[in-house]
Amino acid sequence: MSNGKDVDGPIPYARQWIDDDDVAAVAAVLRGDYLTTGPVVDAFESRLAQQVQAPYGVAFSSGTAALHGAYAAAGIGPGDEVIVPANTFAATANAALYLGAKPVFADVELDTGNLNGNRLESCISRRTKAIVAVHFAGLPASMETIHQVAARWGLIVIEDGAHALGAEYRGKPVGALSPLTCFSFHPVKHIATGEGGMVVTADQELARRLRRFRSHGITRLRDELGSDDGGWYYEMQELGYNYRLTDIQAALGMSQLAKLDRFLRRRRELAARYDEALADLKGQIRLPGRRADCLSAWHLYVIGLRDDGDGFRRKQLFDHLRARGILVNVHYLPVYRHPYYQRLGYRAGSLSRGGAALSPGPFAAPLLWPDRWAAGAGDRCPAGRDRKDLPLSWSAALREGGANWR
Repeated sequence: MSNGKDVDGPIPYARQWIDDDDVAAVAAVLRGDYLTTGPVVDAFESRLAQQVQAPYGVAFSSGTAALHGAYAAAGIGPGDEVIVPANTFAATANAALYLGAKPVFADVELDTGNLNGNRLESCISRRTKAIVAVHFAGLPASMETIHQVAARWGLIVIEDGAHALGAEYRGKPVGALSPLTCFSFHPVKHIATGEGGMVVTADQELARRLRRFRSHGITRLRDELGSDDGGWYYEMQELGYNYRLTDIQAALGMSQLAKLDRFLRRRRELAARYDEALADLKGQIRLPGRRADCLSAWHLYVIGLRDDGDGFRRKQLFDHLRARGILVNVHYLPVYRHPYYQRLGYRAGSLSRGGAALSPGPFAAPLLWPDRWAAGAGDRCPAGRDRKDLPLSWSAALREGGANWR
């Protein structure tokens, strides 16, 4: 988001909103005693966990580190398989590789980009340990079906909620649905800490594992120690990492969290306006999918194009919008199509056991629109267009793209 001042030049697809309260919160920590992990991290963990109705929150240095910690806490290790959607950022799958496990890419729903619960069981083998549900673009996945499949096979469910802080599934917030849920506080997300993440859980033992994992595998808790040589004593009980968040970052996170409801309200207003502005293009583009039992957090507003096999339409529209100063992006190249995964033996022609292949077509690599801008007084689009009506500006730009993408 912008800072409320006039902004010239191209419009990014997403940006943080930082105001004077955020700056003051960070400055107060800089003048205090703790710069690294201290009491502000504890307060941020408690406040965010309360926000999503989870008893425990454990902060990490990034959303990727949070995923790594959650997978480790779940006991995932060498030889295990972890089911992840193919339509996600690479970190969701990479975190399994970090632990010696194998990602198994599952099919997604065409209209939402979320896991297709009806195809999950074709991905399960005797080595499967977990199902990771990504709430793509902020819309919760079909958690009831996912939990039912997991229960039948004795699997743990982990939620990648990087897009979904503030989303709800059947009236419950994302974070209160599964044993482990991960959030990201990257600047393009709902709240920012620069880089940062958190895992929330209702399980005290999982929370303890997470805290050890993010702090070199070290504990000072008396009931976890093998011996006790006094108040100074600590033990490294397992291999861990330095994945700790700082008080500086947590102060920014606390200040941002106080504005979350306002941020979410604005995102939902923009999503409704985009729907209205693009309604007459439904025959040429696919608007974001909805579910009656879900409240989206609208991290992204994603459209899909008709698949032309080689992505020509997508490229034409992408280039056209960028030339107009609207910096759209593509989310995502299916993970198994990245060169690294190709070298591991994953192939574009096969998604998963029994799954259909995803192409870089309308939904595997959809165009999205920046829905983070707040309507600040005086904010202007390139060429003087009013940012308060960005959806109309985008709709006009789509139409100007002509037959090259339709």
